Amino acid sequence: MNIVCFGAHPDDCEIFAGGTMLLWAQAGYQVYLVSVSNGNAGHHTMPREALAKRRRAEAAKAAEIAGPNVHSLVLDNDDGAIMADLDLRQQIIDIICEYKADVVLTHRPFDYHPDHRYTSIAVQDASYLVTVPHCCPDGKALSKMPTFLYMMDCFTRPAPFSPDIGVDVSEVIDIKWAMLDAMESQFYEWLPWQMQRLDSVPESPEARLTWLKTEWRPWLNRAFAIGRDTLEYIYGEEQAAHMVAAELFEVCEYGYQPTRKDLMNLFPFLPRRNGLAELNPCIAKDMMD
Repeated sequence: MNIVCFGAHPDDCEIFAGGTMLLWAQAGYQVYLVSVSNGNAGHHTMPREALAKRRRAEAAKAAEIAGPNVHSLVLDNDDGAIMADLDLRQQIIDIICEYKADVVLTHRPFDYHPDHRYTSIAVQDASYLVTVPHCCPDGKALSKMPTFLYMMDCFTRPAPFSPDIGVDVSEVIDIKWAMLDAMESQFYEWLPWQMQRLDSVPESPEARLTWLKTEWRPWLNRAFAIGRDTLEYIYGEEQAAHMVAAELFEVCEYGYQPTRKDLMNLFPFLPRRNGLAELNPCIAKDMMD
């Protein structure tokens, strides 16, 4: 299978879905982490051109840490200026078709950041058109729509995130931390500056990684608060209670709607529990067997 994740910035795919991407890659699938912007606004001192170059290199390093089945692509669109226009839609259609995506992940359209919102809308707008030959690169239209999934967020209006799938990523969390650690401009400079905590970032690489885990683990652990019921349903209460890290996804109503069997194929590392289909109201009950 081919998995394509569209984040608005270099670090979004890694933050929201890095662990699941690692599990897919370890299962032998090809994983593409696509940043829709070049991230050239995400710093308080660096000029745009130098920052874009640096963030592209950081994304490439994170993908290298993830392994040979994980690939990084950073598009040359300005950070803070993403719009769901025809040009961006065509870029996304071309990528989905080029990589023959079976699964596409992105943000939900309800988010604090306009780049996240419009990336989501542009991906949604591409969901059907990737099967339309006249809208696709020559000869590369897909025979069926991929399954589209939303990555987790904590926003509740106009509609809260509703997890259909929860993935235990405990066994790969150390690699995910290493991927985030590679993005120094964000996790040790820009984001601490925004949070007015730049003076708390240690100097040594070892201490910084410990600091990163301390600062970001509470945020990542919100998956347990949002998706505890989903995780318990899929893995059982005992395993869910002992998870170190998890990631959550919601099936988008656009794109191919997966059956229970489809989900088992898409997520081969999930336990085979018959109740999984009940988590997703989009799955037709007469297609479960």
